[in-house]
Amino acid sequence: MFPEERRKKILEILNEQGRCRVANLAKQLAVSEVTIRMDLDVLEKQGLLFRTHGGAILNPKTGYERAYQDEELSFPEEKRRIGWRASQLVSDGDTVILDVGTTVMEVARQLVRYKDLTVVTNALNVATWLENYAQITVIVTGGTLRATQHSLVNPYADLVLERVHADIAFIGANGIDVRYGVTNVNIPEAEMKNRFLKASRRQILVADSSKIGNVARAKVGDLDDFDLLITDDQADPEQVRLIQEAGLPVELV
Repeated sequence: MFPEERRKKILEILNEQGRCRVANLAKQLAVSEVTIRMDLDVLEKQGLLFRTHGGAILNPKTGYERAYQDEELSFPEEKRRIGWRASQLVSDGDTVILDVGTTVMEVARQLVRYKDLTVVTNALNVATWLENYAQITVIVTGGTLRATQHSLVNPYADLVLERVHADIAFIGANGIDVRYGVTNVNIPEAEMKNRFLKASRRQILVADSSKIGNVARAKVGDLDDFDLLITDDQADPEQVRLIQEAGLPVELV
């Protein structure tokens, strides 16, 4: 395989998964890790990706919205760990806001062990998952359906949210960056996330490490609008340090 072909394949993998690791690419493409690092350096200089500790992610400026089904295939084990840890912050009787997205869905899967929960969500897949559990009351916001993420966005969602005072909100994002804050690729969903911040007492950011250092097009909030970031242990140590120094606690799972 010529270098150009190999680098094209690396970009295809990145577009499918959002993130790649040097060791995995070396095995998949049957070359040395040194060769992969050289390829990643070339692609970074071309502005096509962003190097991270042990791998690479899509260039923060060139990301696009992937369908829920595609995102679901990316780093499922990391998302399960994040969901489990996040769910430990919930107590019986809480009112919980659940955002859209594959990582938040993993939080939803873990909430079924609690009693007397009220869950407010704009994610139809979250609502249909929880409807099977009688101990959980599910409130779905109104709004316009976005099939790409199974989500509901304004108008009309505010009619519900302005009357809600939740104990805790779990919010996902496409980008988490010290300079630009928390961002999302879709503007209407970013507006919903911002509304969730205002409707909750505690705000928990849940995102796999491929989102760390990314910048998407729509602002959700500043880092200090959140009480905690839960991400996986593959997060770039330097990025984690900067986020913590900016005042947002980070838990790696």
